[in-house]
Amino acid sequence: MIMRRGWRGSASGFTFIELVIATAVLMVLASAALPLARVSIRRQKETMLRADLREMRMAIDRFKDMADAGALASTQLQLGCDNYPASLDLLVDGVPRANTVSNLKVRWLRRIPLDPVTGRTDWGLRAYSDAPDATAWGGQCVYDVYSKAEGKALDGTKYRDW
Repeated sequence: MIMRRGWRGSASGFTFIELVIATAVLMVLASAALPLARVSIRRQKETMLRADLREMRMAIDRFKDMADAGALASTQLQLGCDNYPASLDLLVDGVPRANTVSNLKVRWLRRIPLDPVTGRTDWGLRAYSDAPDATAWGGQCVYDVYSKAEGKALDGTKYRDW
C-alpha cells in the first residue's frame, strides 16, 4: 500500500520565511536593547566616579582635620600647605602620629582609585591657591581632586566639574 503525502509531507520544522521573520524580530529587539545597555554601563561608571571622588575628598578632609588638631608629625607636613597633604600618595603611604615612639602611620586611602571613565589613576589636582576652574595644578598641596575625563555626563555636566 502506497501512502501519499501532501506538499509538506510529514516534515517538521520552520520554513525559510519563518526563520527570516524570527531573525528580523530578534535583530529589532537587540538593536533596542544595545543603547539601553550602553547607558546603563555609563551610568554605573558615573556612579563609581562620584563615589571615588567622595572617598578621596573625605580622605583629604580627614588629613586636614588631623593636621589642624596637631595629631600628625609636623616633620611630614609641607610648609605653606595650610595642613593639606602634599600629594595623593601621602594619603596612601601614611604619616606618623605626633608624640608617639612607634612607627605606626595613619593612612587615609588603601590605594589611589582608578578613574572609571578614563581607566587611569591620573586625577586632576587643585591647590588651595588655584582657581576653582583651573586645569593645571599649581604644584602645592592637594586641596581638591577632579576627573581628567573629557566629555559630559548623562546629566549634561562636565566630568571635570564634579
